[in-house]
Amino acid sequence: MLGQSISRNAVLLAMFAMATALLLAGSFLLTQDRIAAEIRKAEEKALLQIVPRERHDNFMLDDTISVNDSDTALGLRKEKQIYRARQADRVVAVIIPATARDGYSGDIDLVVGVNADGSIAGVRTLSHKETPGLGDKVDLAKSDWLLSFNGRSLQNPSADKWAVKQDKGVFDAFTGATITPRAVVATVKRVLQYSAENYQTLFDVQTEQSPGGAQ
Repeated sequence: MLGQSISRNAVLLAMFAMATALLLAGSFLLTQDRIAAEIRKAEEKALLQIVPRERHDNFMLDDTISVNDSDTALGLRKEKQIYRARQADRVVAVIIPATARDGYSGDIDLVVGVNADGSIAGVRTLSHKETPGLGDKVDLAKSDWLLSFNGRSLQNPSADKWAVKQDKGVFDAFTGATITPRAVVATVKRVLQYSAENYQTLFDVQTEQSPGGAQ
């Protein structure tokens, strides 16, 4: 009888576990599409901070180019996506991921929006480990320093001025934290160079010379 009782309890436990698994699986399937939609909405919101809705009529999440760590200019650790913004089927801007590997406390993951004329649409920091109160000014929530890149290009300033002021450049550094802004400035410049060198592919046009003119 003891053996029968144990067997019966084991069967009941197995049935309970199966029912629980089915319930969880059902809940996952019911919410999967909604979760995916919310994630997509959050991703698009981040992109729209750089290229606002009024500047394009496509969904940038559906117009992408894969780029991986073999493109050393961008410093990526893994494959990511470049997003393209179109207006009347013409690419007006691209949003390019890049990683500054020489931040003070490690990698600084960025996205840089580049307009078709070679100017910067915007720069945002996705993640970093910089010191609070010092290097974390690369986060727009902490400081508006990133906005100083808006409208800049490889000609504005000239190549030798793409540096922090301590290095005779035009960009401000942070008090007590020069390494972090130096790394970000250098990375943003490399993104502009990458954009100029790959202009035809990124902007889906046939042209002999890109507006940015890599230097």
